[in-house]
This record gives sequence, C-alpha cells and structure tokens, in this order.
Amino acid sequence: MGGISVIKTLIEEEAELIVNLEQIIRSLESNKRLGSGSRKMIANLGSRLINIAISSEVISPEVDEIEHQLSMIEAEIKSFDLEEPSTIWDSGSEEAYAFLKAVEEAGRLTKILESRNSSRKDDALLHRAHDLLQRGMAGLEQEFRRLLLQNWEPNMEEETSFQSNDEDNADERSITWIRDSFEEVEQGDISFHESVDCAIDLPQEVILFLKNIANLMYRSNYGHECFHVFVNARKDVLDECLSSLDIEKLSMEDVSRMNWKLLNKKINKWLRAIKPFVEGYLVSEKSLADQIFGEIDSVSSTCFFECSRASLYALINFSDAMVISPRQPEKLISILDMYEALSNVIPQLATLYSDDGLCITKECEDALRRLGDCAWATFVEFRGAVALHSYANNGDGGVNPLTKYVMNYLRVLADSRKTFDELMMELGHESSATVSPRISPQRELEVHVDEESYTTPTQRHFRSIVTMLEWNLNEKSKLYKDESLQHIFLMNNIQYMTQKVKDSDLRTILGDEWIKKHNGMVQHHAMRYQNVTWSSILAFLRDEGINNPAINFASRNLIKERLRGFYLAFDKVYQTQTRWIIPNEGLREDLRLSISSTVHHAYRSFERYFQYIREKHIKYTLEELEGYLSELFEGAQASLHGSLKK
Repeated sequence: MGGISVIKTLIEEEAELIVNLEQIIRSLESNKRLGSGSRKMIANLGSRLINIAISSEVISPEVDEIEHQLSMIEAEIKSFDLEEPSTIWDSGSEEAYAFLKAVEEAGRLTKILESRNSSRKDDALLHRAHDLLQRGMAGLEQEFRRLLLQNWEPNMEEETSFQSNDEDNADERSITWIRDSFEEVEQGDISFHESVDCAIDLPQEVILFLKNIANLMYRSNYGHECFHVFVNARKDVLDECLSSLDIEKLSMEDVSRMNWKLLNKKINKWLRAIKPFVEGYLVSEKSLADQIFGEIDSVSSTCFFECSRASLYALINFSDAMVISPRQPEKLISILDMYEALSNVIPQLATLYSDDGLCITKECEDALRRLGDCAWATFVEFRGAVALHSYANNGDGGVNPLTKYVMNYLRVLADSRKTFDELMMELGHESSATVSPRISPQRELEVHVDEESYTTPTQRHFRSIVTMLEWNLNEKSKLYKDESLQHIFLMNNIQYMTQKVKDSDLRTILGDEWIKKHNGMVQHHAMRYQNVTWSSILAFLRDEGINNPAINFASRNLIKERLRGFYLAFDKVYQTQTRWIIPNEGLREDLRLSISSTVHHAYRSFERYFQYIREKHIKYTLEELEGYLSELFEGAQASLHGSLKK
C-alpha cells in the first residue's frame, strides 16, 4: 500500500510544475516588447500545457492505483463476516490488525479523493472509498463493543469475619424500636472487617487493540460513535459489578416500604460493597479508560465519568433513601456505619473524578452530610425515647426491657465511637443536650457536673443517656407497691447496666469510677432490701420480754407467739419472693448467703428457748429454713412442705 504515497507525491509535483509554467506564460504574454513570432510560440506552449493537464486528469496513474488499493481494501474487509458476533479479534491478532489497517487505508484514500478536483471518476471512487470506510468502521464499532463487554472477569477476593459476642448475642444484635415493642428481630451482623481485591481485568493485548480502534475512530471523525459505544458497554459492565457485590438498584419508595429485618440486610450488603466497588472496580475502570483514550484530549475522564456515574449514584441513592426513611433508633448503628464507609471512600472518589467528575465528589460529600444529620437526629430520637418511655415493669422485679435495650444499644454503638466523635465534632454537637424535661434541675446539674470529667462527645452523650435510664428506672420502681421489690428491681437493673459496661468497650467510655459507683449502688439496694424485708421478720426472734421461761408461764407464751409470728412472716416472704427473680447467678447467691447468714444467726440464737415449749410449736428446723431460703428469687412460685406439729 506504500506505492500510493509515492504516486501522490509525483502527481502533486507535476501539478505544481504546470501551474508555475502557466504563470510564466501569462507573464510573457503581457510583455509588449515580444514580437509576433515569439507571441505565437508562447500561445502554442500554453495550449500544450492545458492538454497535458487534461490528459493527466483523465488517465492519471493515481486513479488506477487508488482503484487497485480500494479493491485490496474491499477484499480485506469482505474476508471477515461482519454479521457474526465475534470474527475480527478471534481470527488472531495479525488478521485483526490487518483489518484495522485496511479501514485506516480506506479513510486515508477518502481524504485524498475529497481533496482532489472532482471528476466523475473521482466521485465514483470517493463513493466507493466512503462506503468501505463506513463498513469497516461499523465492524470496528461492533468489535469494540464486543471486546468491552465480553473480555472481562470480576477479580474479587473477600475474607469477611463477623464480630460477635457469645453472651446475650441476640440482645446485642437485635434492636427494636423502643416506642413500638421489644420483640427481638434478628438484625444481622453490623460490624465486620473485610479484605477485598476487586478489579476489572482485560488482557493487555485486548486493551492495546481497543486503544488502536479508538485512536482510528477519532482520527476518522467517528469519535462520537466510539464514545457512546464505550460508555454504554462499560455501564453494563459496572452494573454487573454491582450485581456481583449483591447490590440491587432500589428506588426510595422500595426502601421506605421495607421492614427493618430486610432493610438491615440491604444495609449490610451496601456496607460490604462500597469499598471494593470504589477502590477496586472504579479504580480499574478509570485505568482502563486512561489506557484506551489516554492519547485523546480529555476523552478518558469524560468517558469514565459518563459510564460510572449511574452505578455510583445507585449507591448514593440508597444512602439518601435511608435518610428519608422513617427515623428509628435501631437504624443509628447502621447509619453511622454507612457514614464511616462513605467518608472513607470520598478521598479516592475525589482523585478518580478530579477532572470532569467534580459534581460527583460534591454529591457524595452532600450525601455524607445528610447521613450525618440523620445520625444526629436519630440519636436525639433515641435519647428522647429513653427519657420518656413508660414501658410497664415485669411483676417479678427482673431486668426491665428498657434497660436491656439501652445498654445493648450503647454497647454496639460503642464500636462506632470514633465515627460518632468525629460526627459530633463536625456537626457541632460536642456537648450533651438537656437530659430530660422531666428530670429535676438539681439532678440535671449533678449530671452536668459529672460530665466535666468526660472529654469526648461520646463520653458526654453516653453519660447523659445512662443517667436518663437510671432516672427512668427509679420512676418505674415506684410502680411496685412492695418496697422490698422496689429495691430488688433497682438492684437487678443497675447490676445489669454495670455488668454490660464492665464487659465491653463501654468501660473505656464511662470509666472505672462509674463502675465503682454503680457497684456501690447495687450493694446499697441489696442492703436496703434486707433491712426492709428481714428486719421486721427477725424482730420476732428477739430476746426482749423473755425472762426465766423455765418457771415463767408468760415468757413461754411469748416464745410461742413470737415463733408463730416468725413462721407466718417467713411463709409469706417465701411464697411471694420465690416468684421474684434475680437473673444474675452471682448476685442471687450472694444475696441468699447474706439472708441465710442473718436468719441462721437469729434462729440459732432463739433455738435455746425451744426446750421450754412443746415440739408441735416448732415448724421448721434450721436446715429446713436454709433450704427454703435457697429457693428464693428463682422466678417460679414454690410451695412449703412444713407444718406445725400436732
């Protein structure tokens, strides 16, 4: 095909020579000093030059050469069945590049013919060359699309380890909206660590061929077609990438209609997908665009922007759907996780879209801000629910569902304390708000004095919440008419709170002093329970008024009356308090041992009077009493087997 360029050069030189000779002839003709003979000779020369020019146009060897070249190009293009979906690259790289060269030659000959003075022969050749160029470009466009769609494989290696806690796992991962019910719904695994390597891999030789196609199409004024083929094909590929990460494109209406269990699963999939999609798929997609269009001004960044924005918007739209969905406290953990995940990829997005995609970066930043506002509003909702909720107590004095809800909520939220601190600083909510409109000003002042020792927003806000919980529990304890049960209730709930803090990251947030203080509160309510319950019962076993029972009939009657009073009071406590519950085994055993020790000492001391009364007045032995005491606080009513002996 190199002969065409040589012929072109010779023809151009000949044409230039003719033009120059014509100018010389015109100049000589204007010279008035020339004689008639000279003028006749010059006119003769002019006529001959005109004939030479006409002759070269009609029988130019370039025409024959161009026609020959077009025949060769046509044969090359027709050697491929362009109706088949895969013919060019699959025929081998040598054949593929021969096809590419043929199309390039068709384009070059088209330009040569377009630049010539038109003749009927040239018009026919131009039409033929243009037709071959279009057919060749159509084949390249089809192959361009096919290679972009078919020669890729998602490269994804993922190791995911879910964090869980053996004890009370259902409580910790099951958070139900406090104002609706406390039925536990499986939330799924919130915290996870992942190591991913996601990329779109095309063989390097395929990328090089795609680059050559793109360069040729842009040089041949087919850039618009090349651009749209790339964008549409890679849109489909990135959609497949989202699908490989188990992400569906959901509308805001779809999200708003989901129940929490299903929505939480979608959130966890989103959390697993956003990092590998951005740092894996989008990074490799940007690299692909740069490799194919890197030699064409600004096309690379524009192509990447257009092909990737729809899939990225699918991820952003899901976060926005979360923002406008009903605000429920159980969503806070997930919102914070989403906030952290999006925040982590924004720097990478800013790098990827540094040229044409500034609007995408801005929209991601706006989406992050909306998530932050939603997280704060949800936290306020949660805090208000803790302060104002009036859920009824259980009749057994056990741990209130509100206590379980709040402490397990905070325990999970503690895992996100770094994100929570950053968010609060960003939004300007470093200090805690008013604790509750129903808490006395004096108690609220105490809370804020306590908070002076806490330095981070998480510490201050968590402290205000547990204080609201304590206040609420104190109010709930007053619903019990039995003062003893009030103290059992408070002892159980404060112990549950303290244990949750000791066994989790809440310890680093609330501190050892808080734990020490609340351990003291547990002991205080245990002692108050014993004083309220057993002081009056053991008063029956006092020595006061018993004088010389061996000969004093009144003293013997007093012994019998007091013993009967003790048995009646003991039986009542037993029948009532076996229904009460202390869930924590250690606390339950400690309180039983303390009660047993006190009763043992008093009853043993009173036994010295038993010799002065008949056996029928003695209902229980010391061992029987201790056995009955060991059945207290099991949460199931038991029956007494002893009876006064006849």
